[in-house]
Order: sequence, then C-alpha cells, then structure tokens
Amino acid sequence: MKQKTTYYCTECGNEFPKWMGQCSSCGSWNTIIEVPAESKSAKNAVSRGIKRLPRTLAELDTAEEERFSSGIAELDRVLGGGCVKGSLVLFGGSPGIGKSTLLLQICVYICREQTILYVTGEESERQLKMRAERLKVRTGNLFVLSETNMDDILDTLESAKPDMLIIDSIQTLYSPELNSSAGSVAQVKECTNQLMKIAKTYGVTVFVIGHVNKEGAIAGPKVLEHMVDCVLYFEGIQSASHRILRSAKNRFGSTNEIGVFEMTEAGLQEVPNPSELLLSGRPENTPGTCVTCVMEGTRPVLAEIQALMTMSSFNVPRRTSNGLDYNRAMLLMAVIEKRGGLKIGGFDGYINVIGGLSIDEPAADLAAVLAIGSSYTDKPIPDDLVAIGEVGLTGELRSVTQLEQRIVEIKRLGFKRCIIPMQRRKLINIPDGIKLIEVKTIREAFELLIK
Repeated sequence: MKQKTTYYCTECGNEFPKWMGQCSSCGSWNTIIEVPAESKSAKNAVSRGIKRLPRTLAELDTAEEERFSSGIAELDRVLGGGCVKGSLVLFGGSPGIGKSTLLLQICVYICREQTILYVTGEESERQLKMRAERLKVRTGNLFVLSETNMDDILDTLESAKPDMLIIDSIQTLYSPELNSSAGSVAQVKECTNQLMKIAKTYGVTVFVIGHVNKEGAIAGPKVLEHMVDCVLYFEGIQSASHRILRSAKNRFGSTNEIGVFEMTEAGLQEVPNPSELLLSGRPENTPGTCVTCVMEGTRPVLAEIQALMTMSSFNVPRRTSNGLDYNRAMLLMAVIEKRGGLKIGGFDGYINVIGGLSIDEPAADLAAVLAIGSSYTDKPIPDDLVAIGEVGLTGELRSVTQLEQRIVEIKRLGFKRCIIPMQRRKLINIPDGIKLIEVKTIREAFELLIK
C-alpha cells in the first residue's frame, strides 16, 4: 500500500494536497516540500492514558495564571513577570549567542523548590556537566537526559514527573512514527505539538531552544511560533559582550519589554541599567552624534545615534542605516532636504545606533535628524543635551508618549538639557536641574543648535 504524503510550506507551515510553485498563503516561492503524512498513532502518541472531560464555564478557575520567578530579573521582565506554569516558551537566536547558557543558569534558582529535566540532543551529558561546572550550577534537582527520540523523552517524563522541561534543541528531536529526518518540517511540528500537550495537560513549564536560519527567523515551519505561548529572541553581536533579549510573542505579557545581559566568563550577567552600558565610551564634543530616550515597554532607555555625511563620488549617493529602519531614515533625510534647509542630496549618509540596539519608535526621529545635521555642518551637539520627538513630513515636531518618565531617566543619568516638541499642556513632576527646550520644527531646532 502506497504511503500517503502531504505538502508543507517551510515558511508558514500551511498544508496543501498537492505541490505548487508558490504558497497561496504567504506568497513564498519554491518553499513547498513533500513529507509523509502523520499517522494516527503519531497524532495520539502523547495522549496515552489521558482522558479529559469538558467543564462548564462556571466551573473554570478565573484566578490569574500561576507565576514563579526564574531568578533572573531581566528574563522575568521579558516574560511579563515571571515563568507561567504550563506555558511553552521558544528561545531563538544565533549560534553561540547564549541561549543554552541562560537556560542552564536559571536552573540554579528554580531547582531550590522545583525539579527540572534538561534534555540535550546536541551534546553529551558529560559536556553539559562541564558547562554547568563552568557556570557554577550545582543542584540536586536538575536531571539531565541526552536523548533525541521523542517517545523515550515522553517515557522519562512519565517516570520523573519534573516541574520544568528544557529542550535543547527542538531541531534535534524526532518521532519514530514519522519517516522524515530530525529537523524536517513534519518532525519539528509533531514534536512541538507533543510538547505543547505535555505542558497544557500536566502543567509542566517547557522551555524549547530553536535554531535560526540565515534570515534570523526560527528554523522550521512558521506554525511553530503560532503553537507556543511565548517567542523570545536573543539579539546581539558575538564579538560584543552585551546581549538583548526581546519578546516577539507573549500570551501572558507585553511584547515591548527587553532584557539586557552581558556575556562574561561566568556566564550571562544582568544589566539593570542598560542606558549606562549603551552610552559608555561616548565621544565628547564630536559632530554627528546625539542622544535620545526610547521606551522599551515600561523601561526608558537612552541610546546614542551617530550619523556621518560625506560628499558622494557617485551620481547616486549611498545611504546606509543600522539600528534604525532604512525607509524611516530615508524619509528623515528627505524632510531635512526639503524642510530643514540643508542640501544633503549629494552626500552619502550613514546612520548607526550604538550598541546594537534596534529602534522602531518615532521618538528617536529628532535625535537622528540632529545627528545628520551636526555631521553635515560639522558642528557638535552639546554633550549634556538629549533630543526627543517625532518628525512629520512637513518638518513639524510631534509629541511623544510617556514624556515625563523619559525626562526622569534623562535627569538620573546626568544630562542637563532636553529638547522636546512644543507641548500643548504643561508637564508635571519635572525634576529640578534639567532644562526643557521646546521647539516646533526641525528648522527651528537646527537654528538653535547647529547654525
């Protein structure tokens, strides 16, 4: 009897009855592959002995989800206040960025009251022991299993009954009920589905590490991110010491929070004040640099934006943006040319946000504009000044949210002046020792600072 097959899109995970050149769901080309259809036994592999009866709405518990701390405040912040019992969390990031290190470090605190099963499919138990000794992870409630067979892992879960499960990584697991190899679309989807049932049925908190592809997305079907409760990404440059943990999806909290870590010989260390880290080494009295304050969730973070404008030797000037959206940067340069009075059309433009921070908030527009103008005129922005404001297409400055909280952070880090859009209402609770400069347009800001 011929085995039934189905077709998956490797980008979005949608199933199709036949092969097509373009996915009708996500529009990607040549991403549909043929895989063996899931057997009935594979679909029911995790439901052995599990029978659940439906309950009425009145019988359901309306209390908040049960949370517990991971022992790392930065991770708790990104998760929305701590780990949620019965949740499935996916960790993604480049190789060597620190995913396994962070999950092994949280075992020290959590194992004080709970038991953890750490399943590793990429290294032996001895290798994991050596890494744990380097990180000084010593606890009796951490159990280690070097296994890739999903059925064996399920059997171990039934016997060990841990409170938390860590999988390193999902691409190494395979279900023997499927004929495809480990890491394929069908295997990743099936193994994640079984882990999700384990988390929801037994209340086990599951952390899963996922590899990323060359585009920076989680490798495997896109449906993998839809199945889990929380998707976390580790960002940063391996040559740099700091790492940024960002939430792309969170059913139990905000996706705007970030956590900042620093990689040391003893593992990942928390950075409770990322503004000082991002501003360390800032040059003084140098053209082309300006500081702004952006909101990462509930946390104000000061970031330095640098710009370099040089005379172009080509007919079409070269423009590059790192850390600031490219299209947004091109828009700001066009506004400077038309409304700001600076003729930068024949200049190459380079914009960079120091520290690897990615800014997607319009409040950083004014700082980027002033950095570009400062580099063009070769006149420095005062070192004690911070710029906050959104820039419109007509060159006007628009107000931003949570301005008072930003100003408090600016004052705490020792800045004396802050240039902001003209406010229609008076601000309250402004700390003493900081001067607010209100302007209406970018031309007015240029005349005040660099002309």
